[in-house]
Amino acid sequence: MKEFKVAILGASGAVGREMIKVLQERNFPVSELRPLASARSAGKTIVFRGQEIAIQEINEHSFDGIDIVLGASPNRVAKEWSDTIVKAGCVFIDNSSAYRMDPNVPLVVPEINPEDAFKHHGIISNPNCSTIITLVAVNAINKLSKISAMVASTYQATSGAGANGPIELANQVKALEAGEPVQVNTFQYQIAYNLIPQIGDFLDTGYTTEEMKMQNEGRKIMHLPELKVNCTCVRVPVVRSHSISVTVVTEDYLDIETVKNAIANEKGCRLVDDPANRVYPMPLDTSDQDIVFVGRIRRDLINDNGITLFCCGDQVRKGAATNAIQIAELFIER
Repeated sequence: MKEFKVAILGASGAVGREMIKVLQERNFPVSELRPLASARSAGKTIVFRGQEIAIQEINEHSFDGIDIVLGASPNRVAKEWSDTIVKAGCVFIDNSSAYRMDPNVPLVVPEINPEDAFKHHGIISNPNCSTIITLVAVNAINKLSKISAMVASTYQATSGAGANGPIELANQVKALEAGEPVQVNTFQYQIAYNLIPQIGDFLDTGYTTEEMKMQNEGRKIMHLPELKVNCTCVRVPVVRSHSISVTVVTEDYLDIETVKNAIANEKGCRLVDDPANRVYPMPLDTSDQDIVFVGRIRRDLINDNGITLFCCGDQVRKGAATNAIQIAELFIER
């Protein structure tokens, strides 16, 4: 099997470190791992396959000889270094949103549109975390009958805001229990014992940038240019794993049992749906693994062609790190 020289752009962050962990778990054929970050993190070490490797400061020669670059950095960094990465002959699998809607850049969920990855011109984008989890959950339905519309509400964990999110949640809980003032830095408001119905910036339509990703990215990934999505994104006091309540409207009427069987047999999904015994997807059960749990599957009461479900998935792994590495694995198979 061919081995690859892999660089992690943003290796010191939560997603970068998760990428390193997933590379080991999935036994990705790495001949050299090159962790890259800003000057602030340079010199710190990460452990990969029992070996300590120093994080290097990114420079114009960081990508020389590299085959695959896994991006775990903000948009600004991705845009700053993308030309250098492509000119070095690397495949750049970018987890930021910098190039997701670029028509020349494939946006890929391997369970849904793996062939799109091979149409790249040096850059492949990793979709938004909630988009990945939701689309994996509904992909089996779309195979039965084309989805024309979705209404979704996301319940997004604090770790979706980065490593400081869960720390702020924990610190606020401690402060409240001790009767001390709550410090708010990462989120707009106190997140402990609260919900915040805003993720992303508000647009003129009243929707946020995060909410529009479900429609815009969903159209591109599922090859459904007319797909309509109404989405509300909510930050919840959960450490890890995003949850989504979604109603899909299909062109044809679908039997509920047919839908359940299709989801049970779909790659990347697990049917967790036994309400009589209180069995349904929950964040605690889906954290630190890569499968999307799907349950609460039922007929929509408003539209005869509507199917409602609830799904959960680990947004740091399947919603980010693992999905990127699954894209890289497509090139091993070729």
